[in-house]
Amino acid sequence: MNILVLNCGSSSLKFQIIATDLETIAQNADRRLAHGQIERIGGAAILNFSAEGKETERSAMPIKDIRTAIETALRWVTAEDSGIEGVQGIADIHAVGHRVVHGGEQFKQSVLISEEVLRGIEDCIEFAPLHNPANIKGIQAAREIFGRNIPQAAIFDTAFHQTLPEISYLYAIPYQFYRRHKIRRYGFHGTSHRYVAYRYRTIKNIPRSEVKIITLHLGNGSSIAAINGGNSVDTSMGLTPLEGLVMGTRSGDLDAAILEFISAKEGLTIHEVEMLLNKQSGLLGISGLTNDMRELIAESEESGDRRARLAIEIFCYRVCKYIGSYLAAMNGADAIIFTGGIGENSAKIRKMICENLSWMGIRLDESKNETNKGEGIISKENSPVEIRVIPTNEELLIARDTVRLIYTGDPAAG
Repeated sequence: MNILVLNCGSSSLKFQIIATDLETIAQNADRRLAHGQIERIGGAAILNFSAEGKETERSAMPIKDIRTAIETALRWVTAEDSGIEGVQGIADIHAVGHRVVHGGEQFKQSVLISEEVLRGIEDCIEFAPLHNPANIKGIQAAREIFGRNIPQAAIFDTAFHQTLPEISYLYAIPYQFYRRHKIRRYGFHGTSHRYVAYRYRTIKNIPRSEVKIITLHLGNGSSIAAINGGNSVDTSMGLTPLEGLVMGTRSGDLDAAILEFISAKEGLTIHEVEMLLNKQSGLLGISGLTNDMRELIAESEESGDRRARLAIEIFCYRVCKYIGSYLAAMNGADAIIFTGGIGENSAKIRKMICENLSWMGIRLDESKNETNKGEGIISKENSPVEIRVIPTNEELLIARDTVRLIYTGDPAAG
């Protein structure tokens, strides 16, 4: 089957075409036929498309909405000169898998999309007002383009964290707010953390029940998860993706009273303060320069910019604190795993995070860390806790879940 994987944002679209089926999954022989992204939807959009084994094609054109973006991607995918094997028309797309950010407590695993499911996703808009509406637009656009008979699946960022125990997901506020409004920790990046845990147990050839690891998804959005017995037992993001680690433009953890304080001092509404914490804080807010870690590292090294260096140090310090707390909460771990754009690619950040873990015997191998490309162990052989890099592949799990749901009705153990 050829699965179209869609990740629809408010002004962006990421997609992949993945060839997979139950036999292919069993053999770990899935193939990514094409991938791409469209940014700045609603204006002069930037397009980057790439077929398997070919150079990326870059272009720009006006794209008004998500449906137009999906249609534009499909025109390229099905064009003869794109050279995508086995895809000559939209009839060669057999199912669509959607990343959906928030599934609340209603969705504990991936599901095939029905009218009832769509209503459930709409019910979760209040928890993710910036994300779920865009995800819904993508689902509706795919229905209009492909027709209602094509299977579509929703894969939720929050689903993997539905195994959190009450002591992890409840906030110490009056309990009635959880009972009335479901205010609790939901966690995000679940598909990424789930993939890394799956890949780890595959590499180690151990059953899911023996997976006891800490996974670090570090990118413009960052989160950490404690995984014990193969299940997520704690994670840094909360009711929304704002809580937890310092991120590109998000503040992460802070004193809740700061919202009212800034509101009063700056004459801002609570909504405006919330947007400030989501869009103007984090690495960008501290440095005053950029939310791009690569640029901050370059600025710090080349010009010695104090605030760039400070942003990097605060980012690493927060990650280190969370690792320590999760090691205590789980009574240790077998591995600490880096993933995400920063986690996979920045040896400097990995080193800074691991430096303060030496007290418990965790030893980074600096040579392995510097030279690592892709998957690899970057700890010394005598380190009691492995340090690994495992590149994430959320799209693969979305495609596999879609296939399993179609054939068995169960997304099963990815």
